[in-house]
Amino acid sequence: MSSSKPAVVIDLKFQRREIDAALSHAFRGRKVMLAADKDQDLSSARYAVVWKPDRDLFLRAANLQVLFSGGAGVDHILTIPDLPPIPIVRFVDESLTTRMSEWVVLQCLSHLRQAPAYLRQQREHLWRELPQPEAKDVTVGIMGLGVLGRDSAAKLKMMGFNVIGWSRRAKDIEDIDTFDNSGLDDFLSRTDILVGLLPLTPDTRALFNAGLFRKLRRGGALGGPVFINAGRGGSQVERDLLEALGNGTLRGASLDVFEVEPLPADSPFWRLENVIITPHAASATDVRALLRHVEQQIDRYETNQPMQHVVDRTVGY
Repeated sequence: MSSSKPAVVIDLKFQRREIDAALSHAFRGRKVMLAADKDQDLSSARYAVVWKPDRDLFLRAANLQVLFSGGAGVDHILTIPDLPPIPIVRFVDESLTTRMSEWVVLQCLSHLRQAPAYLRQQREHLWRELPQPEAKDVTVGIMGLGVLGRDSAAKLKMMGFNVIGWSRRAKDIEDIDTFDNSGLDDFLSRTDILVGLLPLTPDTRALFNAGLFRKLRRGGALGGPVFINAGRGGSQVERDLLEALGNGTLRGASLDVFEVEPLPADSPFWRLENVIITPHAASATDVRALLRHVEQQIDRYETNQPMQHVVDRTVGY
């Protein structure tokens, strides 16, 4: 299709049929090219929608003006060699936010109501009632108070949990005690369920380690702390995490992200009955919502309005 509007190139890992279905309602009047078509000339593209793009993309599409991330995170983009010095826009959308907060609430309730233990008893044909505290007796500490963290906090409050939050810089959220870097130890000492929703930056890499796990609240209503991570696998030290789960420093965990993905078949995590594993699916991107978001930001860019959710490369998000 010929058009006077600048073209878009897409380099996403969705199935081709999903992308084609979404494109039937997106970018009307604008040429769209798929990076997977290796014979395609991408020099006319001014915008790229990417998720872990091929390394040759920026050679093939040398005239890009804006990059759009196919997900909420951008660490997979910021580490690409020869990344052009153009704006990068994160994907922030109600569908992405809702999916994440639903997953966080599900995991907190699963550990509150002893779902892993009951599943084990089911496999053993064992009928035994287990102690289950009320949500109001449990404090969930959320690390990462961006859009995803704030929505998760609001929904956990609705379920009756006591919720506190931590971020690198101080945040003010109604009815929630918040902490910054200077208050990290106080935050951890009050936390029964620790939820990681942090982007991967030099400051957050390997943050969830043995020293941090030991600072979580002991003797709380759950009988021991629980770790939930749906941020980035690089933020957790998996050797320390496995040891903490084995020696009782952590009572359990829910993990959606790992240092290596897909999680290798021989990983010890698969065998742990106090761990719930999901395949980086806590907040799966809806490609239709993603392309709507991109269209909205392109419209702002082309009408000289500031784009939303532009990445600050100095902090990594």
